Amino acid sequence: MRSLLRPRNLYVLLSYLVLSCMPFVPWLFGEPVAHPGQLVGIELVCWIAAWAFFKRPARFHWLLLPAFLGLPMEFYLRAFYGQGISTHHLGIIAETSPEEAMEFLGSKVWLLAAVFIGVLAWFVSSWIAAWRTRDLDWADVSRIVVMGVLGLGVAVFGYGHTFGIAPPPLASVAGDSAKAAPAKPGAEETAPPRAGSLPSTGRLPPLAHWARLPLDLDAFARSWPFGLMARGLDFYKERRYLADLNERSAHFRFHAHAGRPQDEPQLVVMVIGESSRYDRWSLNGYARETNPQLAQESNLVVLPDVITSVSATRLSVPVIVSRKPAIQSLKDGFSEKSFLSAFKEAGFKTFWLSNQISFGKFDTPVSVFAKEADVVDFLNLGGYSDQSNYDEILFAPLRHALLDPAPKKLVVLHTLGSHWNYSRRYPKQFDKWQPSLYGVDKPVYTDIRLKEQLNNSYDSSILYTDWFLAHVIDSLRDTGLPASMLYVADHGQTLYDNSCRLVFHGHNTQYEFHIPAFAWYSDAYQERYPDKVAQLLQHRKAKLATENMFHTLLDMGDVRYPDERLEWSFVNSGFRQHKRYVDSYGWTDYDNATIKGECHEVIAKGRPKPRS
Repeated sequence: MRSLLRPRNLYVLLSYLVLSCMPFVPWLFGEPVAHPGQLVGIELVCWIAAWAFFKRPARFHWLLLPAFLGLPMEFYLRAFYGQGISTHHLGIIAETSPEEAMEFLGSKVWLLAAVFIGVLAWFVSSWIAAWRTRDLDWADVSRIVVMGVLGLGVAVFGYGHTFGIAPPPLASVAGDSAKAAPAKPGAEETAPPRAGSLPSTGRLPPLAHWARLPLDLDAFARSWPFGLMARGLDFYKERRYLADLNERSAHFRFHAHAGRPQDEPQLVVMVIGESSRYDRWSLNGYARETNPQLAQESNLVVLPDVITSVSATRLSVPVIVSRKPAIQSLKDGFSEKSFLSAFKEAGFKTFWLSNQISFGKFDTPVSVFAKEADVVDFLNLGGYSDQSNYDEILFAPLRHALLDPAPKKLVVLHTLGSHWNYSRRYPKQFDKWQPSLYGVDKPVYTDIRLKEQLNNSYDSSILYTDWFLAHVIDSLRDTGLPASMLYVADHGQTLYDNSCRLVFHGHNTQYEFHIPAFAWYSDAYQERYPDKVAQLLQHRKAKLATENMFHTLLDMGDVRYPDERLEWSFVNSGFRQHKRYVDSYGWTDYDNATIKGECHEVIAKGRPKPRS
C-alpha cells in the first residue's frame, strides 16, 4: 500500500480518476446525474477488466488518448449544452475542415491550442509515469481469477442478448403492471424493445430472469473513458447506414441544365421549418400578432392550403427535398437524389446550412440528402436539448454563402423552428405572451395543467421565427440579385386543443398535417421571370402538398431536366392539383376525409390505402 503513495503512482491513479469523473460534471452546474451508483459500478468494472487483461497500465494507456483529447470538449458541452459528446458531435468533428474550425473559433483558437497542448502534455507525462513504475502491475493469481469471472459475465450477457431474457415471475409482472402508468398513444409503434423482453432468436432457451446482469448499455455509453467506445461505435454505424442509403442513389442523374446562361447570377433559397402550425401564424388569420415583420414584406405570397403527408421530420423532409412519393415516406431511403443534385448538375453551387443534428435515427435519413450539397454545415452543438442554439446561428454561414463568388447558388436553411422545448427556441426579448415556460427547467410536457404556458411559449417561438425569416429576406433583398425563396414547415403540432388531450406531433390530426408555407421573390426576380410570378399569384390558393415543393423550387430556379413534372409546379402554367395523401390509419385522401372530434383527427370517408 505504501508503494501506491509514491508520486508517480499517485499521478497515474489520479489521472484515471479525473477521466472517470467526467459523467459527474453536471453536479458542478447544479444538474442531476442519472443513476450515479450504476455509473460508478460500470466504470469500476471496466477499469478492473482493462487492468486484468493488460496487466499494467502502461500497456493500455495509449488506448486512452481519445479520452484525454476529448475531455475538454466533453467538459465544454456539459457546461454549455448539458450533454456529453454524441454521435452528432463526432460527425461535426469529422466533417469540419481546418478553415471552418479556424473561422468558427476566431481568437479563441489560441486558447484551444493551449488547452490541447496542456492535455497532450498531461497524457504523455502520465504515460511516462505509468511506464516507469512497476508498482501498479497486477501479477498475482487473483488476476487470473478476475479474468475468469469477467469472462463468465461476458458470456452470460452475450447469451441473454442473443437468445433473450425470460420474463420475471408472474406475480412480479402483475405487481409491476398495477404500478405502471398508461402508455402514451402511439408509443408502442416507436419505442424500442426492452432488453428484458427480447424474444428468443435461436433454439436455446432464454436466459433466466434472475441471471440477467444489471448492465445498461446506455449507461455504459455515458461512462468515461470506456463509454467513448460505444459512442464511436454508434458513429461508425450511422456512417455505414448513411453510406448504405447513399449507395441506393449513387449513380442517379437528373441530367439537369440551367434554362439561362451559366454566368447569369441567380439565388434560390429553401427554408425548411420545424414543428410550425398553420393556424398560429397571424399571416393566416391568427388573432395574436405572431408575424408582424413578415406582414410588412412586399413580394411575399402566402400559400394557405399546404399539407404534409406525415408528421415526423425524418419522414416528411425527404418528400420535400426529393421526388419521393408521399405514400413511400414511411420507407427508409430512396433511389433518387434530391433537388440539391439537380441544381448542382445545372451549374449551381449548393449549400445545406442546418440548426438540426446530423446523425441519429431521426436525423440520418435527412442527412443522406444534405450530404449532396457542395457546402454542408450542421451548427447546433446542443441538438434538441434546452441549451440548443437559436436559429440565428444560421445568419453567419448564410452571409458567407451570399458572398460566395459563384454566380448561381442554392441555399437550404434547415431550422429548429418550434421544436420542443418551445420556450428554449427564442431569446428573452421574444417571450411576449405570459405566463410562459421561459426559464422553467425541464417542464413536464405531459402535464395538461401547463397548457396555457405551453401555448404561450409556442406562440412566442412563432414570433421569433417571423423575425428570423424577415432577416433572411432582408439579406436576400440586399444582394440585388434575382432571388427567390420558399418556406415550408415539415409538420405542425397538436397543443391540447380545446378538450383534446394530445400534444406534440406523431398523431393524425389536422393541426399536424396543415402547415404554413409561403414564397418570396425579389424585384430583380420578377423582372426576369414575370410569367413565373404571375403563375405563383394565380395558384397561391391551390390545394398543395409538400410533394409540390421539389418541382416548384426547380422551376423557380429555371432548372430544366428531361422528365420534369411541371404540372406539379405551382409557378407554372401547366400546374394541376393532385390527390393529397396523409398517413392517418393508412394513406388517407386528405381532401376526401372527415375532421373528427376536438383533436381534429383526419378520418377517411372510405377505406384508406394500406401502408406498404
